[in-house]
Amino acid sequence: MSSFLDKIKQRAKQQMKTIVLAEGEDIRTIVAADSLLCEGIANLIILGDENKIASLSQGMDISKATIINPAKSDMLQSLSNQFYEIRKSKGITPEQAAQTVSDPLYFGVMLVKTGKADGMVAGAVNSTPNVLRPGLQILKTAPDTKLVSAFFVMCVPDCQYGADGVFIFADSGLNDNPDADAVSEIAISSAHSFQQLVQQQARVAMLSYSTYGSAKGELVDKMQQATVIAKQKRPDLVLDGEFQLDAAIVPEVGKSKAPQSDVAGSANVLVFPNLDAGNIGYKLVQRLAKAEAYGPITQGIAKPLNDLSRGCTAEDIVGVVAITCVQAQK
Repeated sequence: MSSFLDKIKQRAKQQMKTIVLAEGEDIRTIVAADSLLCEGIANLIILGDENKIASLSQGMDISKATIINPAKSDMLQSLSNQFYEIRKSKGITPEQAAQTVSDPLYFGVMLVKTGKADGMVAGAVNSTPNVLRPGLQILKTAPDTKLVSAFFVMCVPDCQYGADGVFIFADSGLNDNPDADAVSEIAISSAHSFQQLVQQQARVAMLSYSTYGSAKGELVDKMQQATVIAKQKRPDLVLDGEFQLDAAIVPEVGKSKAPQSDVAGSANVLVFPNLDAGNIGYKLVQRLAKAEAYGPITQGIAKPLNDLSRGCTAEDIVGVVAITCVQAQK
């Protein structure tokens, strides 16, 4: 386990939050819950059928968790009424609201919305759209944020680059082909996420196959425009581009290709031109450099809601829950 995750767990323990695990009928969720409760990382609400959860948890101790079956909960009516008020302008009926909120994903987000929980983690079973849809409908975007995006925290062993081998890669999990303004929003949100989670100054590189106009093309133009827009929105950020990857993170290459830049050669937040590049990039680093990859972590939603890969392990869930706890801390 990386020192990054060790630090995240310690911070989570110092100000414990209540996190909803919406997929309680999956064994990975239960194994993760056992670890989270044993380590004292979070208070947990686990959603699902009580009998199935009891069967899955044999030999483990999740007695400190609150187990709720949404379809049978005495909170269902109240949460459904509140969901109806949120969505009635979209034409939903009270009956449809009740049926919708009986879904664990919607029920869990309503627990977060009403302050009964501080965040939610799901996605081991459900697809990303299904996980994020309730959040966008109920929690909506955070103040001063126009776009929800996703990033991975990459912890590269024995690495001298970034923040001692720690990087944020964005957007690596959600937005397919963002335009220049959207890329600028991803960059700004990612800088905030890096500073929140890593507690160091973010140094943001806008990536391309070009450095300072060394090549031409639509993607180069987009990243150049995104850099200008991001600097106009947030002149306080340490952000620059467009850079090739080596110019962004390798000091001697950055000094050679962009000697006037205060980011070149020292970037720790890498913003990709599209989801193809971001997703391929994080998987390359994860597999070839044996990096730990935590995510996709969502940013830009009003309260923490994080998606998991359907190929995740129980250990992955523990890490994402710990990160979600830190995101929920003020």
